[in-house]
Amino acid sequence: MFKRDRVGILFVVSAPSGAGKTSLCRAVMERKGGISFSVSATTRPPREGEVHGRDYLFVSREEFQRMVENNELVEWAEVHGHLYGTPLRPLVTKTDAGEDLFLDIDVQGAENVLRYFPNSVGIFVMPRSKEVIYQRLRSRGTEGEEEIERRIAAADAEIARFQLFHYLLLNDDFERAVEDMCAIIDAERQKIAYLREVWW
Repeated sequence: MFKRDRVGILFVVSAPSGAGKTSLCRAVMERKGGISFSVSATTRPPREGEVHGRDYLFVSREEFQRMVENNELVEWAEVHGHLYGTPLRPLVTKTDAGEDLFLDIDVQGAENVLRYFPNSVGIFVMPRSKEVIYQRLRSRGTEGEEEIERRIAAADAEIARFQLFHYLLLNDDFERAVEDMCAIIDAERQKIAYLREVWW
């Protein structure tokens, strides 16, 4: 019987705030096996319904700085007034075990991860328009008007860097975008570059 052993793949997913990247990743995870979220560390307070260890590692600035000083983060940045970072050890441990991971991070962090892990796969989620971003941010009810305006202003700079990524995914129809992301994952999982061993 044909069998194969491969390393896990890091799918680095970025987009402007409100473009729907997290919702897309969650929908894909419901359909595909063997893929989960890499849990980022952040100093921002939890939003309603968020759980420590599942959505983020919610830490103090002091704890975050300790992680930086101990080289425990593959990347980190200050975004919209809060610190965000990607712990290194879980990425290595899980991909070595053959598990695929979604990294749901900002463009600046994605650039660092793509450089650190050259075999990772970058997916940029493009919203249909700025109006869509504005509507989604307003409907979330988690940011004030000043914060929303700051995120809208940042969107232009983030979108201008889409060429850092391997795939550009338009999220103008959610169901189609989910199908497109599933197709990307299916294609990447067949690549010989990730194989460790094949046997009959």
